[in-house]
Amino acid sequence: MNSTAHLNDLSLRLLGRPYDDLDLEESRVLQAIAARAPSSRDAADLGDAQASRGDRLADRVAAIGGSWGFITVFTLVLLGWMLLNSEVLQRFGLAFDPYPFIFLNLMLSTLAAVQAPIIMMSQNRQAAKDRLTASVDYEINLRAELEIMRLHEKLDQMRFHELHEKVDELCARLEAQE
Repeated sequence: MNSTAHLNDLSLRLLGRPYDDLDLEESRVLQAIAARAPSSRDAADLGDAQASRGDRLADRVAAIGGSWGFITVFTLVLLGWMLLNSEVLQRFGLAFDPYPFIFLNLMLSTLAAVQAPIIMMSQNRQAAKDRLTASVDYEINLRAELEIMRLHEKLDQMRFHELHEKVDELCARLEAQE
């Protein structure tokens, strides 16, 4: 039996549909079953392999920008800026951004305008990784379910042969007694 016919037979027997009607995950699972190959894959590795340089940069920016270390350092820099421009440098007439800190507001707005889309890119990438993980999990669950079904078939066949042998044995005993 060629591989296409074998895959179609497996598909009809296990999923109740022709092989050509299966989606990508189902066909990949049936191919792995037919080849007796493992079908598990690491979704994180697959996601990282598909990541572009910009994706990895967005992940790093989001990891740094969403940390307590960043918040602490950023708060200290802001407080230092305000103290420096309102107390220290103003005494000497050298304050480059006196109260109401217009330049600081511009820098904060620019940072927020740049950082927000970068964090959203990272979140979109994480959502894509989650979808990939769900797809891989579906394949593994389907493979497990199909393998359990195949094991049940084999057990049923073994029981049938066992019962058939016992019936033949009993028939032979009855014939011998007659």
